[in-house]
Amino acid sequence: MKRQAAVTKDPKKERVEARVTAEQKKHIKRAARIKGTSVSDFIVLSADDAALRAIREHEILTLHEKARRVFVNAILRPPAPGRKLAAAAKRYKLRAKI
Repeated sequence: MKRQAAVTKDPKKERVEARVTAEQKKHIKRAARIKGTSVSDFIVLSADDAALRAIREHEILTLHEKARRVFVNAILRPPAPGRKLAAAAKRYKLRAKI
């Protein structure tokens, strides 16, 4: 899915500056030409995509950490069996003659 620089209708009010090597600038200019966009738009869209990816990865890792904790706690400290589960276990033992 290709994003265009004019996706937002909000006026651009913020400024970001960065120093790059001559080689990096050459690569950026070439990539911008390939994408058919200005260097500035290419940099902004690329940085925004990278930022959103980093945020998503962080949120996924955070969610996985929480899920891991819940899982480990359930294994180490399982809740007591409920009435229905206890009755089912009793029926099973009677049928299996354990």
